[in-house]
Amino acid sequence: MLISTKLYLLRHERNLTLQAVHRQTGIALASLSSYEKGRYAPSLENLCKLADFYGITLDELIGRF
Repeated sequence: MLISTKLYLLRHERNLTLQAVHRQTGIALASLSSYEKGRYAPSLENLCKLADFYGITLDELIGRF
């Protein structure tokens, strides 16, 4: 599964808005949207923030179990 798809599904499974993820992680709204649409790949720093926010490992986030 692509990271973009995984991020989208994680957010929707938890009924969160992009704004809510932004507030909790400090990642810009435009960046979050671009990650979910597959336009840009998150930096390692932002991958770590997102994995921590969703309570999963980096391996789970990038689809490497």
